[in-house]
Amino acid sequence: MKTHLLIIDPQNDFCDPKGALWVQGAEDDVVRLANMIERLSGKIDDIHVTLDSHRLIDVAHPIFWVDSKGNHPDPFTIISEDDVTAGVWTTTNPSWRSRAVDYVKALTANARYPLCIWPPHCMIGTVGHAVVPVLSDALIKWQADRFAVVDFVTKGSNIFTEHYSALMADVVDPSDPTTSINTQLLDVLQDADEILISGEALSHCVANTIRDTISSFGDEHAKKFTLLEDTCSNVAGFENLGDDFVKDMRAKGMQVTTSVDYLA
Repeated sequence: MKTHLLIIDPQNDFCDPKGALWVQGAEDDVVRLANMIERLSGKIDDIHVTLDSHRLIDVAHPIFWVDSKGNHPDPFTIISEDDVTAGVWTTTNPSWRSRAVDYVKALTANARYPLCIWPPHCMIGTVGHAVVPVLSDALIKWQADRFAVVDFVTKGSNIFTEHYSALMADVVDPSDPTTSINTQLLDVLQDADEILISGEALSHCVANTIRDTISSFGDEHAKKFTLLEDTCSNVAGFENLGDDFVKDMRAKGMQVTTSVDYLA
């Protein structure tokens, strides 16, 4: 039986209380996960770690947008299709406006998430982009113990689209293959008999990644996914998204347990 551990975005900016986009509770989630990896090192066959990987200039960062007075939106501002088409918000670079209009229209059509402006976070090359130390240490020890390699998967470096899911961007950019479905990750996960799920945030990147993966596999495969619920937290104010995800996936057959109870 092959057991894979899929860890979504366990990075300093999410897991450190001083991080740019701290997910409350994540600092404890990663400690529990690190302890489980140590406890079950010999029973975890493969580990995949996704890394949110952004640039300062990003469609979901304040600097990308301005209002009629030249002000950037505050973090957590929701920018709707109507806001962009009416000119409430426009792109800081005027030549990108047409593309931005098409983008928010596509978000409306696919009904995944509206455009939310986030504090600049997980920027490539910064401390915030790195895996939080307690978990990084556990991953290094697992690699040494198993003589195995952690599979790091980056996402989010295209500045024109959001990329919550590790499998694909919210709106695919036809000119950028990294925004299309990650068939390599899918193929590796397909080979697993059981997939343990952990990471941040449950309400966003965890939910989207697992929804997309199960959708690609087929609902009958949901039973091989196990959510370690004490190693995931929601972005404050978006708890309903995490709750809805867990409810929907449990109905499809996803298992839910804790890092302490799993194989206890």
